[in-house]
Amino acid sequence: MAIEENAALARALLDAIETDVLPLTERGVAEGNKVFGGALLRKSDLSLIVAETNRETENPLWHGEVNLLKTFYEGPVSKLEPTKDMIFLSTHEPCSMCMSAITWAGFDNFFYFFSHEDSRDSFAIPHDLKILKEVFGLEPGGYRHDNAFWRGRGIFDIIAGLDPAEAEPLLAQSERIRCRYAALSETYQQGKVANAIPLA
Repeated sequence: MAIEENAALARALLDAIETDVLPLTERGVAEGNKVFGGALLRKSDLSLIVAETNRETENPLWHGEVNLLKTFYEGPVSKLEPTKDMIFLSTHEPCSMCMSAITWAGFDNFFYFFSHEDSRDSFAIPHDLKILKEVFGLEPGGYRHDNAFWRGRGIFDIIAGLDPAEAEPLLAQSERIRCRYAALSETYQQGKVANAIPLA
């Protein structure tokens, strides 16, 4: 099933971040985890299936996306609905491990709010870009966003293609989300020396 990249999709993705992911991430950051999270939505009606957040203080592999998949596969929906019928939403552009997890789980898409450059510049978490450069020799944006497995897109790429009347409320919502993440990032950075995350 194709995903129509329109205002309704952008609104559903932003709503999932603001309503479902952020409350989980606020609790996660209070426990020392990073600000990353994600959600799964149905392609058919854009309804939420599950949301999760980063749990690296429990296991350094429990990035927001991987922990989301862990939670999904531990629940009943994974036995009833195929991932090809779902939208994968990540608050931040997935790292190479999370891209691989998305691929192995059979998703044909992912959408993200913050870019790798945002993670580096606004969140002081440069590891995604460092790993892509050091391990794979890729510059920022150098991986193939369209490939045989999936199509990866930023939410702002969708918004940029909308009419101004459709884009304006989405941009206002995006700014609210950015402000909440900025506060969470400050909390995380202030406390990260006390946690046990290898790449903090």
